[in-house]
Amino acid sequence: MDTVATTALIIMLACAVMHAIRSLHAKSRKLPPGPSLLTIVKNSLQLYKKPQQTMAEFAKIYGPIMRFTIGQSTTIVISSTNAAKEILQTYDTLFSDRTNPDITTSYNHNHYSIVFLPVSPLWQELRKICHGNLFSVKTLDASQDLRRKKLQELLSDIRQKSLEGQVVDIGRAAFMACINFLSYTFVSQDFVPSVGNGEYKHIVGTLLKATGTPNLVDYFPLLRFFDPQGIRRHTTNYIDKLFDVLDPLIDERMKMRQEKNYVTNHDMLDILLDISQQSSEKIHRKQIKHLFLDLLVAGTDTTAYGLERTMTELMHNPEAMRKAKKELAETIGVGNPVEESDVARLPYLQAVIKESLRMHPPAPLLLPRKAKTDVEVGGFTIPQGAQVLINEWAIGRSPDVWEEAQVFSPERFLDSDIDVKGRHFKLTPFGSGRRICPGSPLAVRMLHLMLGSLINSFDWKLEHNMEPKDMDLDQSLRAIPVLV
Repeated sequence: MDTVATTALIIMLACAVMHAIRSLHAKSRKLPPGPSLLTIVKNSLQLYKKPQQTMAEFAKIYGPIMRFTIGQSTTIVISSTNAAKEILQTYDTLFSDRTNPDITTSYNHNHYSIVFLPVSPLWQELRKICHGNLFSVKTLDASQDLRRKKLQELLSDIRQKSLEGQVVDIGRAAFMACINFLSYTFVSQDFVPSVGNGEYKHIVGTLLKATGTPNLVDYFPLLRFFDPQGIRRHTTNYIDKLFDVLDPLIDERMKMRQEKNYVTNHDMLDILLDISQQSSEKIHRKQIKHLFLDLLVAGTDTTAYGLERTMTELMHNPEAMRKAKKELAETIGVGNPVEESDVARLPYLQAVIKESLRMHPPAPLLLPRKAKTDVEVGGFTIPQGAQVLINEWAIGRSPDVWEEAQVFSPERFLDSDIDVKGRHFKLTPFGSGRRICPGSPLAVRMLHLMLGSLINSFDWKLEHNMEPKDMDLDQSLRAIPVLV
């Protein structure tokens, strides 16, 4: 027998032995049920286009704790509040690591990213910086003048379109506003002109799509060398473009800080550079760039999506729009922009945001977690190394959790103690536990600020005199602003 045949025989025997061992091990555990590989393949197009909706349909057949096995990857999908609570709270420490998709290997992003780092001293340090410095109430209060300036520019731009009778693409306007809100909060200047009008939206959208696109390499690691879908190549190219913007900004700021009369803007770059100079908590330039990459990419598109979906629901539900406008008029006066300090006095506006996040969570499957060991949840064993997804979309639409779950009704949150801070597992659009989105306090401020100002400063009508009942809620929202 030649060497090649011998090697092939050894590999086959090894695979057979491993399969037998896995089968025996599986029999000693009660693994969650789930669709067969053939069923997954048959529904692959639907899983690709509408993953959360398709998984919600599967959950009706296989239950709220499902198992998907493809190649060398096992994914557990959670679709109930009880199971979500076990993952996010009861066994939070056992599910606190992330699975690392292949695209995070670009620039070793998984080695520096607060999103994908495992729980470690570096991750704990970055988390402490986010919660204690970047997104603390004190810091966000100190930087609200930067966001106020961007809000005035947004309203001025829409006011001009109103005078000219132009249609506003709400999604695009929201995106441009969000990136400039964030970039001013981070570095006290706009990012959009630096990257080209519209190009940044394409870059961020592509990076987010790449993160959420099923990648063959993640299921069959032997394909990593070939990168068959080109996802890693495209990701590297776009990260290059973002870092090309960030590097000169950091260089310029470091030079300015050496000047004798330098006055801080209280933005996040200054905070991080201050920390980098402290002996007790070192954070170097590469970590700053990757942290900004995480926060900008995650914060821009998700917040813009949240604003567009909320405006869409209000346009589709004129009575809810009327109530929101009435509250704003009575509380801060018609036509006035909302201040961050006003939000506490606007309970209906807060309820509108919560209801929109219930029906349209910006991250419908949240971000994947990874089981550190075998863990029993809901009577099933989640195997070590499995990827765990929380189907937040399915929980938000479940009739077992919400009355009239498919109806947009902000009133359900009036006089309710349910919030979006990860304490109520019926509504966790930003996650929960130690892996909760660190930028959620800023995202919530931005959503209330922009939504309240847009509906208090303008009346909105659909283009072509479309009736609200005829809206396609899956399409981008285009509407004409009318000065109030």
